[in-house]
Amino acid sequence: MKALKGIHHVSALTAKAKENVHFYTEVLGMRLVKKTVNQDDTSMYHLFYADEKGNPGTDLTFFEIPQAGRTYPGTGSISQTSLRVKDDATLDYWVKRFDENDIKHSGIIDKFGRKTIEFTDFEEQRLALVSDETNEGVAAGTPWEHSPVDREKGIMGLGPVRLTVAKPEKTHNVLTEVLGFENIGTYEHDGKTVTVFSVGEGGTGAEVHVEASEETRERPGRGSVHHVAFRVEDEEELRKWVSFITEKGYANSGFVERYYFKSLYFREPNGILYELATDGPGFESDEPFDTLGEKLALPPYFESQREEIEAKLKPIK
Repeated sequence: MKALKGIHHVSALTAKAKENVHFYTEVLGMRLVKKTVNQDDTSMYHLFYADEKGNPGTDLTFFEIPQAGRTYPGTGSISQTSLRVKDDATLDYWVKRFDENDIKHSGIIDKFGRKTIEFTDFEEQRLALVSDETNEGVAAGTPWEHSPVDREKGIMGLGPVRLTVAKPEKTHNVLTEVLGFENIGTYEHDGKTVTVFSVGEGGTGAEVHVEASEETRERPGRGSVHHVAFRVEDEEELRKWVSFITEKGYANSGFVERYYFKSLYFREPNGILYELATDGPGFESDEPFDTLGEKLALPPYFESQREEIEAKLKPIK
């Protein structure tokens, strides 16, 4: 099998789709590249925010669960999602923008040799902006030219994802012995040791940071992360991974058709849900580039149910 290529997407939970769209498109300036439904429960939206066309490694997605309660942070969680920007100087722009929009943030800090701003959205989703100034690994995406954020200052994709776990050695083992990551160092965060793992070409878009914690287990809700996905080149490679993960003894989903990509899901011993997802076909398979995300998109196998599905969804302008 070929090595994983880095982070593919991160999927999180929101209770308010309309406010979510406003924050991620109007405040963060990401493009809503796909407005569709959760294929496992078509009564809920699945919203995809990304670079100009939803390139692999740039997608931050949300399932809307209107009744979702608050999140009680803890272990067994994907505890921070980071987003890449061009360079250190760009972070000065974002400090000002966050202040103007009354967004809580850490100011510019240094984390594992990169300038970073930690912040939260309106539902306490734990996020960070990370500078790509020193990146020599996986290339970033391209911000959308029609974003309310200047293209040179825009978000270019996903950066490192942080996991918080009670038994770090178990997660370390899965990352290195199963998924092919390499341990490249450690740093301290809020008094906790964080170990950094890298895969493929490495760099900002191909790291997982594992934080050891003795907190109680997280109770997820709005503002929590559901899963993290890693990039697989194509369907042929994914089918190899299905066989490999099964041989390793992990209960898994098997091959799953998601239309915009193909997937495999499995859960590691600390409870983190991983997905392996193919780079294609991509989001232009059913919508042209210029109008991505403007209408409710449904995979062909749901199209016959469109009227029923739309009746269950509250329109998002």
